[in-house]
Amino acid sequence: GQLIAIVRDFKPPHADFETFNDGLQRGLVSPTLDADKLPVRADVKGSQLASAASFAQWYRDTPGVNQRFEIPLTLKQESPGVFAFENNKFFPIDGMGFGNYAKDRQGVDRNFHFTTEIRGRFKYQGGEVFTFKGDDDVWVFVNGKLGLDLGGVHGVQTDTLRFDEKAAELGIEKGKTYTLDVFHAERHTHASNFRMETSIECLAVEIL
Repeated sequence: GQLIAIVRDFKPPHADFETFNDGLQRGLVSPTLDADKLPVRADVKGSQLASAASFAQWYRDTPGVNQRFEIPLTLKQESPGVFAFENNKFFPIDGMGFGNYAKDRQGVDRNFHFTTEIRGRFKYQGGEVFTFKGDDDVWVFVNGKLGLDLGGVHGVQTDTLRFDEKAAELGIEKGKTYTLDVFHAERHTHASNFRMETSIECLAVEIL
């Protein structure tokens, strides 16, 4: 069915947007969410995040810095038991918020510089997978623990989280219900690709 994405448009300039372009960088965030159920900047050398304070604004409503929108994303069944959302021109808030920021590769005015947050809850049955393909940063947390890490300002990257392989690390057991939180950012005016695919049977939407 349908997920709800919280998309935050950022007012330029911002320390983390259009500043870095150093490619895939894992380890930018801590392996567990904080008390507010949000990712935290890790202390890593050469970080593509300007500061803990600037990163703390990414997924928090911050007047004068960002504007929040709730955007529906429709998952389509691509094969039995496999659902996906894909958009190779993922600009969900064009003409909204602080306005379009730059032209894409086709010369079309687009609203770059935004973050995407998707919250869900699911019952772990065993065998589930979650794949993301796109740019820029993407972090997927299960049960508050980092399961998929595609941080940094980069071109299209793909990674797959196989729940059974990381069950012990994520602290999950079959038959129990857990949170799944997806955090994404589009922070360089080049392209915006977004594809997520999952075999989770039922992902209930949560809005925080």
